[in-house]
Amino acid sequence: MQRFTALYQALDETNATGAKVAAMRSYFESAPPEDAAWAVYFLTGRRLKRLVPTAELKQWVLAATGMPDWLLEETYASVGDLAETLALLLDSELAPPESEDMPLHRWVGERLLALRGMEPEQRQHAVTAWWAELPTGGRFVLNKMLTGAFRVGVSRRLVVRALAQASGLDAATVTHRLMGHWEPTAAAFGDLLDPEDRGEDASRPYPFFLASPLEGKPASLGPVAEWQAEWKWDGIRGQLLRRNGDCYLWSRGEDLMEGRFPEIEEAAERLPDGVVLDGEILIWIDDAPAPFHQLQRRIGRLKPSARMLREVPALFLAYDLLEWRGEDCRQHPLGQRRQRMEALLNGMEGAIRVSRPLAANSWTELAAHREQARELGTEGLMLKRLGSPYRVGRTRGDWWKWKLDPLTIDAVMLYAQPGHGRRSSLFTDYTFGVWSGETLVPVAKAYSGLDNVEIEALDRWIRGNTIERFGPVRSVRADQVFELAFEGIAESSRHKSGVALRFPRISRWRHDLGIKDADTLEQVRALLPEQPS
Repeated sequence: MQRFTALYQALDETNATGAKVAAMRSYFESAPPEDAAWAVYFLTGRRLKRLVPTAELKQWVLAATGMPDWLLEETYASVGDLAETLALLLDSELAPPESEDMPLHRWVGERLLALRGMEPEQRQHAVTAWWAELPTGGRFVLNKMLTGAFRVGVSRRLVVRALAQASGLDAATVTHRLMGHWEPTAAAFGDLLDPEDRGEDASRPYPFFLASPLEGKPASLGPVAEWQAEWKWDGIRGQLLRRNGDCYLWSRGEDLMEGRFPEIEEAAERLPDGVVLDGEILIWIDDAPAPFHQLQRRIGRLKPSARMLREVPALFLAYDLLEWRGEDCRQHPLGQRRQRMEALLNGMEGAIRVSRPLAANSWTELAAHREQARELGTEGLMLKRLGSPYRVGRTRGDWWKWKLDPLTIDAVMLYAQPGHGRRSSLFTDYTFGVWSGETLVPVAKAYSGLDNVEIEALDRWIRGNTIERFGPVRSVRADQVFELAFEGIAESSRHKSGVALRFPRISRWRHDLGIKDADTLEQVRALLPEQPS
């Protein structure tokens, strides 16, 4: 545990990419494999299902310190990280530990996982005893594991770089071996760094190739004939695997969606063995994609009812072939992969279809297609070089997303609260409202889009114009107008305004507008897509 705590602190104390990679490489090369496996697990964003409710952790710290709950909440609002707050508050109450260090894998396997079967009193006794065994840094890392909020400022890409340097393997191989249900065991860590390819888990997907936003004119990409254009679908990016007689449906977030989309799994049973498709999971009604909020009705349903299957039928729209007859074909040109995929899927019935390319003889014709995207329920166009292989991650040059310009509204700031981590001392999370009659109604929350100078200026304004406080949240004087950009809008019974904005962010601070110039709820609702008759 001490070695892993030292790694965490080294990563937390630097912003230098090279230093982070070097620290992780040193750890992977020196730590026992059973500990290194758990380090990989946590650093790549995997997490243990929350073992202890945060409310319990807070109550245990209040009991240990004797402080009132309002002071803990104020301290948390100032620090911005619950795990760190609890560790610091306990620091003044607990004597320096004298117990011997326990390896990381034993901490997880023998202690943390055992919490799941305990009653609250047993959990409290166990966790408070562990706090007493650890120094402040170790206590902080333990709290991170307990809360499931293990973030330390390293991306999965940096972890892969460190593992690649430690093993001598290329980053693409390491990335692929980490996909899917990677188990944090000594054997799995050994396989991860093994220079020999021992064969892959049949359920393991490939790393996804991600497109980059098109920032210039599409004509700068060269002749349009060298590119394939298709709609950018607003669904869940996924891979559909048919191997060894079984089917696996993975999301881009590496969530195995077993049982959630049975119509797609049933259709996949008609695929030949040794096939992997890349595509989009969509709700498909009346031969057209339904809005994303309809897909949200299915995402959390592990076993959808017959009624749900009838009302919101799902479809896997395939646009690439990654494996054919058990052979990895990602290095073949896109045009060749598409030909094989179309020959495979043409005429196939059920919940798997091919995403058709758009015919165009010029970039001007494609621009005209793009203008129709929103009324067709898509986000714009995808542009893919016909000669490109299927790469790993966001590799620029071959795949571009030519999205529609976002929708925008002008809204008034109503509430603000501090951010987290390094932004915990600044108000960076904001709630905005629009006019409904003579009242401002909350319509969206946003926390990105301003630069550092604007954030600091707005923070000063918020502190000087607070009306009320609700814990860390402040109600502010209705005086500041902002332009919000968002990708889509849908009806929502969960929001007071009756609408939900998709991916809202701040586009600009409208110093030129007064609050009476902000949009009305009627104007916002006018942006809702027309419902099919």
